[in-house]
Amino acid sequence: MGARLNPYLAFPGTTREAMTFYQRVFGGHLDISTFGEFGDPAAPGADGVMHAQLETPAGFTLMASDTPPGQDVDTSQSGGMTVSISGDDEAIRAYWEALADGGRVTMPFEKQMWGDEFGMLTDRFGVPWMVNLTGQDAAGS
Repeated sequence: MGARLNPYLAFPGTTREAMTFYQRVFGGHLDISTFGEFGDPAAPGADGVMHAQLETPAGFTLMASDTPPGQDVDTSQSGGMTVSISGDDEAIRAYWEALADGGRVTMPFEKQMWGDEFGMLTDRFGVPWMVNLTGQDAAGS
C-alpha cells in the first residue's frame, strides 16, 4: 500500500459508542484496543479506547480514540475540520439518514445549483459531516 489519508477523531470517552454507531452506518470491520491492553489494566481509564479503526466495504477508513486519562478533547485544534463523503451510489443517501439520526442538520440534504444533492450535519457525537450525492447531470459533465 502507498499512502492514504483518513480522518482520526478524538472523543471524550465515547469512542466505543461512536465507532459502533459508524459501523452500523457504513458496515465493515471494527477493531478496538484499550489503554489497558497496552499498559496497566488496573490503571484509571484502562477501559478507554486507545485506538479504534473501522474498515468499510466501500473502502473508507475511519480511526478514533478516547482522549488519554488526564487530557481533555481540544476542539480548537480541529481547524474547522469536517468529514466529507461523496459519490454517485444511492448508499450515500442512507449514510446521510443514519448520520442525521440523533444529530443536528445544519443544511438540509437537497438538490443544489450544481445538480447534486448535498447537505451538512453534525452527528450525535459532535462530528461535522458534508454529504454529497452526485446528480445525473453532474455525473455526465
